[in-house]
Amino acid sequence: MCYDAKSGLKLAIKYAKHRSDDPEIIAALEKELEKVSNHLEKYFYVSGFTHPKLLVFTNQTPFIPQAFVWGLIPNWVKNKQQAQTAWNYNLNAKGETIFEKPSFQNSAKNKRCLIYLDAFYEHHHAYGKTFPYHIAPKNGEPLALAGLWDEWVDSQTGEVIKTCSIVTTKGNKKLSKIHNNPQINEPRMPVILTKESQNNWLIDCKNDANKLELLNLVLPFADELLETHTVRNVRGKNAFGNLAGADEEYIYKELVEPFTLF
Repeated sequence: MCYDAKSGLKLAIKYAKHRSDDPEIIAALEKELEKVSNHLEKYFYVSGFTHPKLLVFTNQTPFIPQAFVWGLIPNWVKNKQQAQTAWNYNLNAKGETIFEKPSFQNSAKNKRCLIYLDAFYEHHHAYGKTFPYHIAPKNGEPLALAGLWDEWVDSQTGEVIKTCSIVTTKGNKKLSKIHNNPQINEPRMPVILTKESQNNWLIDCKNDANKLELLNLVLPFADELLETHTVRNVRGKNAFGNLAGADEEYIYKELVEPFTLF
């Protein structure tokens, strides 16, 4: 699963160029990204359970960046108590079943988005301990993740809260070795979209053929395109925290030779 992330540290131009090749769109995106950055904190590390705002591009406004809260609240949720539960439970959406699950089926059909991150973190279990890994594209580009979004209206205040969830798929070879939590059924990873396939995730979904097109994007990302390394503890009492250096490589003696993860 993807519950920990690094977000909003890359320059606006890098995000803009990853979203489009058109010089005019890139120039416009740079200006819009500067505006939305005022609503986004920059994270070296952040837990999804703190519900940070993430950078998204929706299917309704595919070239306008927005800031949505991480943790999808379906629009049919009745009260704040249910909303809080949904928030925590819907950080991720299992890609294979997004058109079946009540929390996600409407969003899967009508409200999909791209969620931009710099990197994400997963934990490896060994020797009775957990070891955090930083995972990012080798080429230094942003991660464009398949996402779902929705709008929930707080009936007490009238506030409209826009939220999102990261779509996941089976882990590739690297992630299958890293994400080995014994409490999960199988290793998972976010659905990472290539620059070329981003717009395919934002297509209009009008029929079963469109659903199939979308489900065909729910695939593990190529191992050779990702760089992974261990970092200092990012969770718990002695966590390094959201500080510069949280993403830097840190070697654990337990994971050096003769033990080799890959």
